[in-house]
Amino acid sequence: MSQIIDARSDTVTRPTPAMLEAMMSAEVGDDVYGEDETVNALQSKAADLFGMEAALFCPSGTMTNQIGIRVHTRPGDEVICDELSHVYLYEVGGIAANSGASVRLLKGDRGRFTAEQVRSQVNSRTDVHAAWSRLVVVENTVNKGGGACWDFAELERIRGVCDERELALHLDGARVFNAIVARNESPRDYGRVFDTISICLSKGLGAPAGSLLLGPREFIAKSARFRKMMGGGMRQAGYLAAAGLYALEHNVARLRDDHLRAKTLERELQGLAYVSSVLPVETNIVIFTLDAHLNTEDFLRTLQSHGIKAGSMGGSTIRFVMHLDIGDDQVSALVEKLRKLKIA
Repeated sequence: MSQIIDARSDTVTRPTPAMLEAMMSAEVGDDVYGEDETVNALQSKAADLFGMEAALFCPSGTMTNQIGIRVHTRPGDEVICDELSHVYLYEVGGIAANSGASVRLLKGDRGRFTAEQVRSQVNSRTDVHAAWSRLVVVENTVNKGGGACWDFAELERIRGVCDERELALHLDGARVFNAIVARNESPRDYGRVFDTISICLSKGLGAPAGSLLLGPREFIAKSARFRKMMGGGMRQAGYLAAAGLYALEHNVARLRDDHLRAKTLERELQGLAYVSSVLPVETNIVIFTLDAHLNTEDFLRTLQSHGIKAGSMGGSTIRFVMHLDIGDDQVSALVEKLRKLKIA
């Protein structure tokens, strides 16, 4: 049987032998007591990388985002984000359930809004009828926007609006390293612009689990309490943290390979008759729309029968994601299979 090409997500990767070796040799302790040396090392490394005071290791990016929002807001406050944002679409209504906050949605360009859009939507704090605008959330890269990267100058302008209107600014940086590599940016620039940052270790960086919430020391101390409340207090978590340390040290620069493979796939898809359009590819995510007469579920089943796993992004859109388990040979095989598909 031919090898399955799993391009559903960059979360499907498995630890490499070298990562597994790092995990198995980790020094561990009880992290709830702050005694896991490897967790502490990971938190220190990540905070220093972005120029932040402290970091908190959590099981998932949803948890780091939701803890961040919970600490930034109070019940009845309002969170401003894009209509495509992960915190709104894919975190199970967590903003309402965990924080009691409402959401003001902006309509940006593939998930990227402007500083002026933020300014125009901030509620007056003297209006007793309106929710108190408290927090702006940016997602970079934008998953549903096809891995789109933000213009850093616009992020700085949004920072300026937040300062003017007394708003906090949080980055859902699940794939921020993809943006950093694609745009030749510095993590410390992000640490300078954002109050808090969530980074994911289990997507393009290849760790089996784990995300980090970065921010001021007092903020992270409060966050640790909410992590415990949400059931995220792990014990000998250093085995997972060791994978995260290995990922930060070895798997960031190689993201460029994923981006190049995604561009190869983009070019191929643009020439296929059953593809209506392809979102511009900047990083490792390729989203395309099927011809109007095709059924999405039937198309996914056809791909599966040819050894290809892909995901749906709703409607007639399909997503491929490149990652460290898809090399040049797999991309060549994928392209060949796509060319030979008989789609009626």
